[in-house]
Amino acid sequence: MSGVDRHSGKLIGNFDSALQSIEVVFTTRIGERVMRRHFGAGLAELLGRATTPALFAAWQLLVAIGIDLWEPRFRVRGVYVSATSSALALGTTGIRVEVDWRPRALQGDLTVESVRNFTIRLGPTVTIS
Repeated sequence: MSGVDRHSGKLIGNFDSALQSIEVVFTTRIGERVMRRHFGAGLAELLGRATTPALFAAWQLLVAIGIDLWEPRFRVRGVYVSATSSALALGTTGIRVEVDWRPRALQGDLTVESVRNFTIRLGPTVTIS
């Protein structure tokens, strides 16, 4: 086990702990934390803007930068937006992220164990699975 689930208080594994970490990064506005003003990914600042290809490009870039800056257990290989017009009209879409999984990066070992994928679902709430 590697950590504690912030919602349920149950013990979670290393990979789930890393996913939880990036959930915190993505949902924290830049400047929101008093002692770490630069923490966050800048994604919340894009909410409410018109849906355009440029917006999705910005989302892809901010997702990759946010993970690379704040979660050393992942190294981003690619960020892929999967959105249909009906999903966009409902305000929901998904972003698939492909990463190198480095489970011992917090101890300084940057050895890649495997390549993994996870999905960030955008909507009323942000969920990562």
